[in-house]
Formats: sequence, structure tokens, C-alpha cells
Amino acid sequence: MPVQAQHRLQIIIFALVCAAFTNIYITQPVLPVLQQDFDTDLVRVSLTVSAVVLGIALANLPFGLISDRFPIKPIIAIGGTAIIVCGLICAATDSLSLLISARFVQGIFIPALTTCIVAYLSKTLPPASLNVVMGSYVSATVAGGLGGRLLGGWAFSPEHWRYAFVATSLLTAIAIFAALKGLPAHQQNKQQTTKPATSYLRLVAQWKLLRLYLCALCGFGIFSSVFNFLPFHLAEPMFGFSTQDTTLLYLVYLVGVMIGPVTGKLSNRFGSGNTLLVGSAVLLSALLMLLLPFTLAILVGLLLFCAGFFTIHAAAVGALNRKLDAGHGRANALYTLFYYVGGWVGITLSSFIYQHFGWTALITCLITLLIMPVWTGIAERKHR
Repeated sequence: MPVQAQHRLQIIIFALVCAAFTNIYITQPVLPVLQQDFDTDLVRVSLTVSAVVLGIALANLPFGLISDRFPIKPIIAIGGTAIIVCGLICAATDSLSLLISARFVQGIFIPALTTCIVAYLSKTLPPASLNVVMGSYVSATVAGGLGGRLLGGWAFSPEHWRYAFVATSLLTAIAIFAALKGLPAHQQNKQQTTKPATSYLRLVAQWKLLRLYLCALCGFGIFSSVFNFLPFHLAEPMFGFSTQDTTLLYLVYLVGVMIGPVTGKLSNRFGSGNTLLVGSAVLLSALLMLLLPFTLAILVGLLLFCAGFFTIHAAAVGALNRKLDAGHGRANALYTLFYYVGGWVGITLSSFIYQHFGWTALITCLITLLIMPVWTGIAERKHR
């Protein structure tokens, strides 16, 4: 692929995926405001976030099937329109039940802009270009996740949270228009065969793919657990961070924006296995630094933590798609399913560990989960 065309494609993919992920976390920073506005309890208002995640988890496998059978542009158009309409409903409604329902529908259609676009890229691009463009995809997931939080709780004052939905819908519309105009027509990668699409069960039964799924599960389990309980740790007397101070630390997510394209180039040059091992080593160093009772160590540890995790994530996604001859939509849907299940399981189990045994025990348990990324990296080196 020509360099100019690849750069244009990277920009389009980044904008589209970033817009999709911006929709996911938009209510997270203003949950207390929503609780007051709708006069409800914390559990119910939290559904405005968890309903989106549930929708994504339920819809990934069906959209994996859809992406293997239909062209990408109609999928983007239909899915994007549903997300935009539901976003505007969220901005206008005075009913919390309708808000939660609209958020759930948004979650159902977000894979149209994420899982399906990965399948499209893996079927269209040669391996070298795929590595680099997938790096932009991973960077976009980071930028979108951070952008949604900042848009919901910082760009607009909390009491004007409805404006954030309008702004996000507008950004999503612009990204979809750019994708529909700029995405090249699908052309089968010459290095791919025309094998029939395989089933989910057969994909999971292949150890070369399953280890990458488990790598995603363990990696995101580590990542989500640390960031979920970091505010509690930093509120302890040894640090005494305020909520505002802790929120600023989430800007370390920006490391993930820069590390994605770099990881693609590293995988091209040194192989996915070596890249996974480097990411695992960086992540281990970060977890050890997070055990130290010093603010500077926490800051440096979080920067390394994001660099290590997103290196693993980008390398695993690239390795997965290079192994596929068919069934790209199904394979990427499974990856995303394992990814989000890892986050949910990680947070659930970590809550018990942190509550009863503290931060040190939690970090120690998370370090043991690094066995899977390391094992995967070694296996990828052998089968390069």
C-alpha cells in the first residue's frame, strides 16, 4: 500500500474507532450528577455505563458473523446511525429508564464500528500495512476512552452533561461520513485464500488463536483492575490524593495513543513474539513500581503500565489477524469478547482481594497473570 494511502487510512480508522469508544464512558465522570438529576440510587445510575459494556459483549459475536458476510460500508452506516440517534435520545430524555435503554442499544451497535472494521482491515491489507494500521486502531481505543471521560466531566460543566451527548453524536457523524467516503473498496488480500468461514468453536479450538485470546483476557484483567482500585490506594494516608488529583493521573492513557503505531512497526521488524515479551517486561516493571510508597514511583509506574499493556494488546491483535485465512469477523469478535470478559472478571476478583488483603496482595496476584502474555510471546517466537 502506498505510504500516503496508508496514512489516510490510519486517520480514518483512528477517527472512527475513537468516536465509537468516546460513546462508551461518557457518563462515568458525571454519575453523581445523574444520581441527583434523576433522584435515584448509585446502583441504578451506574447502569448508564454498564449497559453499554453489556451491549458490546452480547453483540460482538453476532457482528463477527455479519462482518464476514456483508460489505463494511452498510454496516458502518446502519450501526453509526443507531449510535447517533440513541445519543440524541440520551441528551433529550427525562427518563432514566429510557436513558439506560438507549445506552444499551448504543453498546449493541458499537461493534459495527470496532469489531467489523478490524475484520475489514485484516481482509484488505497486506500483513506489513495491517500491523501499522492496527496500531492506530489500538491508539484510537485509548483516545476514545479518555476523550469520553474528559468530554463528559471536563469539556462541559457536569450539570450540562446532555451537551456532551450532543457533541459526541456530532463527532460520530463526522467520523462515519469520512469513513463512508474514504474507505477503499474491499479487495481480497492476495496472501489470503478463499477458505470458507469457520465456526466460533473451531476458532477457539485452535491453540495458536486461543493463546492470543487468553493473552487479551489476562492483559485487560490486569489493566482494568489497577485503574479500578488505584483511586482507593491513592486515597490512603501515605498518599492522601484528592479525587481531582487522581483524575489527572488518567492522562497517562495518552501513552497508549503513541505506543500503538510504534508497536506495529516493532512487530514488523522484530516479530510479534519479541514485542509481546518486551511489553510483558515493561508491564512487570510497572507493577513492581506501583508497590512503592512514593508519588513519583506511582507516576512513572503508571506511564510504564500503559506502555506495557498497550504494547501487548496491539501485538496480540496484529498476531491474531496475520494467522487468519478466513473468518476474520468471528475471530476478532472472539478476541473482543475475551478482552471484556477479562476486564469484568479482573475487577470482580480484584475487589475481593483488595478489600480483604490490600494493594500489595492485589499487585502480586496480577503479576501472576503475566504468565499468559509471556507464554504467548515465547510461542509466537517459535512459530514466527
